[in-house]
Amino acid sequence: MKAVFLDANTLGDDVDLSPIETVTGGLTKHDRTTPEQVLERIRGFDTVLVNKVVLKREHFEACPELKNIAVVATGLNNIDQDAAGEHGIKVMNVTNYGRSTVAQHTLALMLALATRLLDYDRDVRAGRWGQSDMFCLMDHPILELEGRTLGVIGYGDLGQGVVERAKAFGMKILLGARPGQEPGEVDGYPRIPLDELLPQVDVLSLHCLLTDETRNLIGKRELEMMKKDALLINTSRGGLVDEQALADALRAGVIGGAGFDVLTEEPPRNGNPLLADDIPNLIVTPHSAWASREARQRIVTITANNLASVD
Repeated sequence: MKAVFLDANTLGDDVDLSPIETVTGGLTKHDRTTPEQVLERIRGFDTVLVNKVVLKREHFEACPELKNIAVVATGLNNIDQDAAGEHGIKVMNVTNYGRSTVAQHTLALMLALATRLLDYDRDVRAGRWGQSDMFCLMDHPILELEGRTLGVIGYGDLGQGVVERAKAFGMKILLGARPGQEPGEVDGYPRIPLDELLPQVDVLSLHCLLTDETRNLIGKRELEMMKKDALLINTSRGGLVDEQALADALRAGVIGGAGFDVLTEEPPRNGNPLLADDIPNLIVTPHSAWASREARQRIVTITANNLASVD
């Protein structure tokens, strides 16, 4: 197996790639690869590893020796899968590696919003506590999670991890049916249509992939169906939520707050509606929910196992 990793730096420099190197018999590594560099760098290799580098039909047509693509992530939207299949190229991805770290990040966003953690921290640093006429500040309303309802759209490995942790806080659980998904019961939790789910939840957490059916799943109409103090969490994919509609809804008090780890463009070089500095009770983190060292090392191990299974 002759393998090249086009964007090895996306896994960080603190992970051990030796499991992949052992399976492939050696590994050519590039920290980053621009779209213009892709073709020259994959020529002569039968196996290509990528995280976010885009591989298209033109690459497959120019490289008949290419047999395997190992995506060191879950999402496959950067690979032209139809073209890969037509050229007999096996595409592999990584699942079930980030349950703990993504669920932890999701709950961290939820808790920070519910307790108005960042608002109170800013108040203290601005000297407002020192100016208070009593022992504490109570300027921002705090939401107690116990007894509240968590709605989860996308009840795979990550959604299940979030549910496990939310139950420890005493939250009630409802699941939302994605477009084309049948309502019913899963693991004892009711899965109900989105229009029924939204008015009931105090927190809505998204854990589904971005597809044509889920793009802008939550827009102006859906936000207006939610409770005034409801929180929206997205640690899944940018594009699941209409970002302009969300920014407008937060400014207008349509919902109570939002925590996002993903945006439609990453990094957001051209700006984003959610990066405006006048949006209340919004936390945006830089797609870091997945990035504990433990999770990134699991990606390496799973990728090595995937490659070892290639005939």
